[in-house]
Amino acid sequence: MFDYQAPSQLLTGKVILVTGAGDGIGKTAAITYAKHGATVILLGRTTKKLEAVYDYIEQQKYPQAAIVPLNLDGAAEHDYIELANTIESEFGHLDGILHNASLLGERTSLATYDPTLFEQVMRVNVTSQLLLNQALLPLLQKAESASIIFTSSGVGRVAKPNWGAYAVSKFATEAMMQLFSSELSELSPNIRANAINPGATRTNMRASAYPEENPDTLATTEEIMPLYLYLMGKDSIDINGQSINAQ
Repeated sequence: MFDYQAPSQLLTGKVILVTGAGDGIGKTAAITYAKHGATVILLGRTTKKLEAVYDYIEQQKYPQAAIVPLNLDGAAEHDYIELANTIESEFGHLDGILHNASLLGERTSLATYDPTLFEQVMRVNVTSQLLLNQALLPLLQKAESASIIFTSSGVGRVAKPNWGAYAVSKFATEAMMQLFSSELSELSPNIRANAINPGATRTNMRASAYPEENPDTLATTEEIMPLYLYLMGKDSIDINGQSINAQ
């Protein structure tokens, strides 16, 4: 699947929500999904970045995207309910969610970690995923086959010193994926949930975590897209509860 060749219209007619769609992996995934026929809902906190992605999709004549500016750090339950109502009004259903938005936080030990920052990282990286899934579940249930993709990390499987809240949040993300995949298999068998570990990828977050690293030695966001397409499309319909490395 790492060399997966997606059919050009793999996602035609699909409606897919991408969080953190204004930059990095989220931006590339949103454009890639649109290129393969999906109507993409671009969610992020910076409207200007979302508009740039929207404009690019328009220029390429892919299906028209939608923009949802939302700061996951400050969003409350009613914001997610309002989002669900808007998607239902505009599209009637939802075929997929890519949970991509994340905060890195500080690279420091838990013994000295700022509790306020810890809570912020957990809100964005964990709590927002729960609230989004809960609000959007009725729309996913209306899809013929729906896919939820979580974004994991190597430090979400084996905790490394000084990765703090980020590592804790990714362990929680792995658990959330496993719980949703097993629980929905009985409640809503048309919905599957999996996680992707992107690996070392050329993004701004990676540069912040490893400022001395040469980005030219890393995979580009475009190079890891085969797995993102595979798990969102029909060829992975029987894959559920898996955490897979993109590299």
